[in-house]
Amino acid sequence: MAHHKSAKKRIRQDARKRLANRYYKKSTRSAIKKLRDMSDKSEAEIFLPKVLSMVDRLAKRNTWHDNKASNLKGKLTVFVNNL
Repeated sequence: MAHHKSAKKRIRQDARKRLANRYYKKSTRSAIKKLRDMSDKSEAEIFLPKVLSMVDRLAKRNTWHDNKASNLKGKLTVFVNNL
């Protein structure tokens, strides 16, 4: 248990950040799944930039590693191009 005021504050801040990170990660994973379930190319091309933006945002905030984001973006782009 934290005894210092600053340590207690850090615990509160980390809890808020953890909830926010979980929300953004889950919504991004859901969007990726939705994109992969699409079979219409024109619809997928419209949705792809939104998903890539979400992935970039997670990488920028260090929620996901840059390489993970890059690999995902490449695979999703290839998927849409092959539809």
